[in-house]
Amino acid sequence: MFRFTAALFLSCNLLPVFVAAQTANIQTAPAPLTPQQSLSIDRFIAAEMQKERIPGLSLGIYSNGKTLLAKGYGLADVELSVPVKPETLFQSGSVGKQFVSAAIMMLVEDGKLSLDDSLAKFFPNAPAFWKPIKIKNLLSHTSGLAEYESDERTGPKGPFYLRLDFTEPQMIAKIQALPMEFAPGAKWDYRNTNYVLLGYIIEKITGKFYADFLHERIFQPLGMSSTRLISEADIIPNRSSGYELVPNKTTHQKELKNQTWVSPTFDSTADGALYYNVLDLAKWDAALYGTTLLKQSSLDRLWTVYPLNDGKPNPSNYGFGWEITQLNGHKLIEHDGAWQGFTCDISRYTDDTLTVVVLTNLDSDHSDPTLIAHVVAGLVNPALEVPKLEPIEDKQPELATSVSTLLDQLTANKVDLTRLTPKLARRVTSADGKEALSHLSGLWPNGTLVLVHREPKSGLTVSQYRLTKADKSLLITFGLNSKGLIDTLGLEPDHEYQ
Repeated sequence: MFRFTAALFLSCNLLPVFVAAQTANIQTAPAPLTPQQSLSIDRFIAAEMQKERIPGLSLGIYSNGKTLLAKGYGLADVELSVPVKPETLFQSGSVGKQFVSAAIMMLVEDGKLSLDDSLAKFFPNAPAFWKPIKIKNLLSHTSGLAEYESDERTGPKGPFYLRLDFTEPQMIAKIQALPMEFAPGAKWDYRNTNYVLLGYIIEKITGKFYADFLHERIFQPLGMSSTRLISEADIIPNRSSGYELVPNKTTHQKELKNQTWVSPTFDSTADGALYYNVLDLAKWDAALYGTTLLKQSSLDRLWTVYPLNDGKPNPSNYGFGWEITQLNGHKLIEHDGAWQGFTCDISRYTDDTLTVVVLTNLDSDHSDPTLIAHVVAGLVNPALEVPKLEPIEDKQPELATSVSTLLDQLTANKVDLTRLTPKLARRVTSADGKEALSHLSGLWPNGTLVLVHREPKSGLTVSQYRLTKADKSLLITFGLNSKGLIDTLGLEPDHEYQ
């Protein structure tokens, strides 16, 4: 239920700069958008929706806790030609995790929970290796637990087949059967498993289903009257439909399809299964600038990069349900999400008291709400303008040679897996990985590679190339680790911004 980007990334080592985040002081009323700003935003949104083939999009822009813009674009329901409006509901995906992390901090403030509590405290039948895992490890994705939502585990032969319903005890038993992948706190790796367990912990402490607790303690007090748990059975006003772009088996051209159905079990877990709109998220954003929900110390804990056991910040700058980074030296607290043909992003520039929310009803392989949110922020405040991806001098041409060799192998289906990290090798050979790599068709061989960005990141050398042939182009992200193994491979639609 999560992606850091909409790229077809086969490894998620996207490592921004470490920076702590603090809330800003709301003092003055925000200046309204100028007619030129509004026009520029509309033109950019229209161009991106056409480029990415997004059916519908909702945009929220908030400043100093006030709404500058709440607007819908395109269609909420393609079959019925229903337009998107500010009231239109989209699915949250993993943006929903920030509400769960806030709920956990509420229970800490209530004295009902400690961040240092062992996971085994709440699950008496848990395996022995759960005992060292603490609540803060779940919140920060440093637990070491395996991912329940992997391709093999959620497929027809997997223990978490997405088309089957499971009871809560059954889900817990299945999660307890998952292996540990590293010692708690030794590494960082995003795992939806962590937040599913946090939802069960909320219920064990309060006696209330986690979504009911969120309603009672967050949504209702803030007047977020439309935010709620996903349900396909209920009649829900202003609900949008989720879509996927799927290759036609005959023409191989991408066609718009309705979202893939999943059982009610997986539309109710705490890793991101909410409906909301940009009107409700404006209330959530405003509350985060004050202390009506949480003490400032609790907010600061949410927005502090969690350290690993060696004392160093985790490589993805993750706090508790938020990623903490910066753009052009300006603090940025954000998270994105994806689930069932929906994607979304909330980007909060706390130095500037500016927040941009983008909600779409297209799958994460084809829509990029994070990029859209970042570019829109720059159109509102030029100091936040996103750098463009333009050709730069390649001072390490041997890396381009490595990329070319890898592309030759990928298109010939003869990849030397010993040159890849084990994790990337698994993803490249998975069904999703093979589908992602199909985007190379028509571009390689004989395409032209041009370097547009390179950055050293925590032991990785990450390069981004624009692959072009005739009128087709694609962005390729390529990363080597300190041992010279290929650690990151990303394919995404070409765009002009970093």
